[in-house]
Amino acid sequence: MTQHRKRNKQLGLAELIAIALGGMVGGGIFTILGISVSMIGTLTPIAIIIGGLIASLAAYSYVKLGLYYKDEGATYSFFKRTYPNSHFSASAIGWFIIFGYISTLALYAYTFSAYAISSTDFANNLWIRKSVAIAVIGLFTVINIWSVNGMGKIEDLMVYTKLVVLSIISIVLMSHGTTDFGTFVSNMALDAETTSFFSILIVASLTFVAFEGFQLVINAVNEMTHPEKNIPRAIYSAISLAILIYVVISLGALFAIPTEEIIQNKEYALAAGAGNVLGKLGTNLVILGAILASSSAISGTLFGSSRQMSVIAKDGYFPKWLAVRSNGSPKNAIIGMSSMASSLILVGGLELILEFGSITFLLVSLLMAVANFKIRDKTNSSTLLTGLSILGLGFGGLLILYYEFTTKWEQMIAIIVIYIILGLFAWTYSNKNEKNNTINS
Repeated sequence: MTQHRKRNKQLGLAELIAIALGGMVGGGIFTILGISVSMIGTLTPIAIIIGGLIASLAAYSYVKLGLYYKDEGATYSFFKRTYPNSHFSASAIGWFIIFGYISTLALYAYTFSAYAISSTDFANNLWIRKSVAIAVIGLFTVINIWSVNGMGKIEDLMVYTKLVVLSIISIVLMSHGTTDFGTFVSNMALDAETTSFFSILIVASLTFVAFEGFQLVINAVNEMTHPEKNIPRAIYSAISLAILIYVVISLGALFAIPTEEIIQNKEYALAAGAGNVLGKLGTNLVILGAILASSSAISGTLFGSSRQMSVIAKDGYFPKWLAVRSNGSPKNAIIGMSSMASSLILVGGLELILEFGSITFLLVSLLMAVANFKIRDKTNSSTLLTGLSILGLGFGGLLILYYEFTTKWEQMIAIIVIYIILGLFAWTYSNKNEKNNTINS
């Protein structure tokens, strides 16, 4: 008889929303803001909303598969259980999605460090920046190992505080900005005349990356109360709140900061704009918001992805020691994720790794929609909505690939090489696992 691990259900709806928002509202929105404004100007809020709708389509399949399987392996487990005879595919998805999480974990830590020391004499010291980034990963590693409940409460505090701080900053910028509402509307009309809808869709697809993190809720299925109610509530609530906060941030920037300055400063544009309007206090508030955003993203990503890594390792597609748990917590996987993210920080090239994670997230979401379509009768899913998810995510994926090839083709080649390397690891472990199963049978 199979022995099931005892479930300690300590996470309620508030904690689950915080985990999802923690994974979503990290450093990405600041970078995406500059890219979006450079491409479509004041139409950026519209692209953000479209990107959020695409994310909602992706979330539909995750919610349906999550309620059907109730497996903390989430993305990996959904595909493996939907296609039980496709061992290499399951292994490859496991390697791709975990490496995507590791890359975003490293980026969030690097973003935290960049803002934390931005007003000190060490701001331009690369090794101090890397040391602080590794230290913050170590801090949240200890917190995640220490207590699930403690992690949830800390995540609550960080996420909801950062939302308040970022909202206050954005509203103050809008009310004290150099651009009034009438001028802003006129600028939108001008941008609408000179911007193609195709460009808006490209930005929307890029913005979709900023919603990465909602699926982390499913990784906590063994630690949550009432999963059948809280999984959909947490995911859809988190996406709605993320859309709202992203739109407010973009409007604040566009009202107060000249578009040329947003494009030039990119992720630091909001800090510069707040400094111009509110002085040093404004800059410090933005720094606080960015630190809270990246901290909660580190915590939420580490929590959810470590559980997925443990499940994959238990199936034999990662080293077995990563599957070991203590009191239900995947401590070895938490340490493994942290160690690999710290190694990426030391090696550098985080922008390249982030682009890999971005493409991976969208394409894997597409595979989840395809898997849900296959068993839509079992998951009680709408054929129309699932079909729209496949079309929307597929088109979005093609747009991102088009953008990468036309603007950063060298980086796209490097990403393909990374996929090939990870594919070789996936094939090695898949082959090894099949041999072991043959011997044991």
